[in-house]
Parts: sequence; structure tokens; C-alpha cells
Amino acid sequence: MIQVAPGTESRTEELIRRRVDSGLYGRCFHPLRHVRRKLRGEWRDVHEKLIPGYVFLTSTSIEELYQALRQVPSFTRLLGREEGDLFLPLPEKEAAWLEQITGGGTEASLSLVKVIEGDGIRILSGPLKDMEGRIRKINLHKRTAEVEVDFMNRKTVVHLGIEMVGKGSGPPKGNEPAQEKT
Repeated sequence: MIQVAPGTESRTEELIRRRVDSGLYGRCFHPLRHVRRKLRGEWRDVHEKLIPGYVFLTSTSIEELYQALRQVPSFTRLLGREEGDLFLPLPEKEAAWLEQITGGGTEASLSLVKVIEGDGIRILSGPLKDMEGRIRKINLHKRTAEVEVDFMNRKTVVHLGIEMVGKGSGPPKGNEPAQEKT
């Protein structure tokens, strides 16, 4: 993971692709989130940075990659670099939630939700599926869900997009508890 100035993620990725041997890394990306925003009275699809200021790289050649990244002008620092250690990987738990919400890709898609009687929400599909314990709040007006995750050894809230697919009745089914809505 590389920390860069917010707003320079795409430029940094392009510089890495041009200046660093592609054999030194697998994936190079900054994760996005798909959300819907109401602009001039219409709902529109928007793709925003999920974690601004970070570019993620996968590699098995960390030392060589680090030396090559030093030649990239917008390179700030590899996170986890400490005295005596060249690089500390993203902890497995943090990598797992990132993989889960992006589906192994680079973007967290919309989660489909259904409003049920009694102020409940049922998550039908998407990145929020099986994350019920981490959801802090669902804002139906803004069509977002606040999810608490561990990132860089601290609790961080990320906002993910939701899409409502209708209203239903009855209690949530199975392991899909009702979520508080606002």
C-alpha cells in the first residue's frame, strides 16, 4: 500500500505503470465505490474513491518494487515501513474485507436492499451482504451505508452505496437481521 496525496491516485497509478517493470507487481489500483447521487433532481451513478490517498499494489518482490517506486515522482511512502523492515503487508483481516467489498476487483458495487415493515432493512445482495455486524447506519435518503472496518490498525468508517428495490412486509429472513435506518 502506498500513501499518496489525495487526488493523485490515478496519476500515481499511471506513473507506476509507465516507470515500474510490470513483472515487479501484480495489481495496482485505488479502490472505488459505486454510489448514486441525486443531481438536479435525477439519480445518477457516481464512482468515488473508497479510501482517498492510497494506492494498493500486490507483489512478491517487495524489495525490488520499493527500489523501483523510489523513481516515481509522486511516490510518498510505502505504509508499514519501519526501521529494519522493508515493508509490512496489509494485515490479512484488512485485505479480506477489501477483497470482500470489491468482489476481488477494484470497485465496491451497489448493495441491493429492501425496506421491510417495522423500520427494518434486508440486504439482498452486494458488498454489504454478510457484513451486518459492521453496518453502523443506513441512510435511505442519501442511499449510503456506513460500515466500520479495521484499516491501518484503527477503526475507520467507509460509506458504501445502496439501491432500494422496493418495500416488503414481514420480518427479515434467515441470518439477515433488520438494520437501523435513518
